[in-house]
Amino acid sequence: MRPSMSLVRSVQRVTRRSYSSEAVPERKVAVLGAAGGIGQPLSLLMKLNPLVSHLSLYDIAGTPGVAADVSHINTRSEVKGYAGEDQLAQALEGADVVIIPAGVPRKPGMTRDDLFNINAGIVKGLTAAIAKYCPNALINMISNPVNSTVPIAAEVLKKAGKYDEKRLFGVTTLDVVRAKTFYAGKANVNVAEVNVPVVGGHAGITILPLFSQATPTANLPHDVIKALTKRTQDGGTEVVEAKAGKGSATLSMAYAGALFADACLKGLNGVPDVVECSFVQSSVTELPFFASKVRLGRNGVEEVLGLGNLSDFEKEGLESLKPELKASIEKGIKFANQN
Repeated sequence: MRPSMSLVRSVQRVTRRSYSSEAVPERKVAVLGAAGGIGQPLSLLMKLNPLVSHLSLYDIAGTPGVAADVSHINTRSEVKGYAGEDQLAQALEGADVVIIPAGVPRKPGMTRDDLFNINAGIVKGLTAAIAKYCPNALINMISNPVNSTVPIAAEVLKKAGKYDEKRLFGVTTLDVVRAKTFYAGKANVNVAEVNVPVVGGHAGITILPLFSQATPTANLPHDVIKALTKRTQDGGTEVVEAKAGKGSATLSMAYAGALFADACLKGLNGVPDVVECSFVQSSVTELPFFASKVRLGRNGVEEVLGLGNLSDFEKEGLESLKPELKASIEKGIKFANQN
């Protein structure tokens, strides 16, 4: 059955939206973990992005099939698949943006500590390869727990003498996507026009949506704001439980990852005023890493923006999240330096 022309046209509009018709620079994007649950839909979405000229798909196995499948899509980028550690160098060489969804997803009953024990080592190895083969790439860290994997990556890059805090990002966009969706539902506003900053970290109570700064404004009662905050914090668990052991938030995470990578590419290409929330090295609080609004540019982070005015509820949430976020950051640093 052929897709309707209206569907085809809408996809074309999405992929063209906010891009100039002028020639755009050549940009190579590498997806590490491309054969996984997040990696496959993320690879599809990056193939749809006209800012990508070369799409490099890497995983320990299964990537040639994913690459062959995605390569048949009639968009600009050339696709190549790489499998196994001996092909990692080729996958990375010349990359402008490296997206890392590699690792295992969370299953019912799994704690973020369980995730850490597996994913920390994977992230460490991949970051060491990035330091060697494409040290100037913007790194988009999706592998959980982000609150620990970003500090691990920073330490690995420091040891290699390749650390640039402007080029390392923890992708927290899914928290923003959820906050926008949930807020729009309660405020009865057009979700396409909604903006909600989400700060802190990327797990449980470390996720702090700033609904007091949401636009369009809606005078939602405190109990609704409290419930929206909790739902945003527990969004990942909601999906894990709904999938009943069959997976985690792979599709929405792929969408969020593609959004953030697109913002990075626009920044690299000199598009002005590209602002997204991300978990980065920061002096916004006393913690060394923190998620807040970040202005993106030709060198990655152009400016880490402050938190703005917080409600009393948000101030309380900020103080509550700091001990857990601090412990997660320290855990990542300790792992990187001990192993």
